[in-house]
Amino acid sequence: MPYYLYKVFPFHRLEKVAELPSFPEASAQAKALRKDPALPADCKVKVIFADNELGAETLLTEVREPQPRLDDD
Repeated sequence: MPYYLYKVFPFHRLEKVAELPSFPEASAQAKALRKDPALPADCKVKVIFADNELGAETLLTEVREPQPRLDDD
């Protein structure tokens, strides 16, 4: 399965940047993109591991519940 690199904007707008065969390559490219001063302030760079592009986009747009914290009593 490949690693997908996406720019994630508000309202679940996704922009595929690359499809890479290994995590070290995907991680290095993501770190370089995050340091780019031209990256919009409302944009996040995400690496996702999925079977295909549709699966990656589904995972990126899933709404997940926050993890419980120990100090939440």
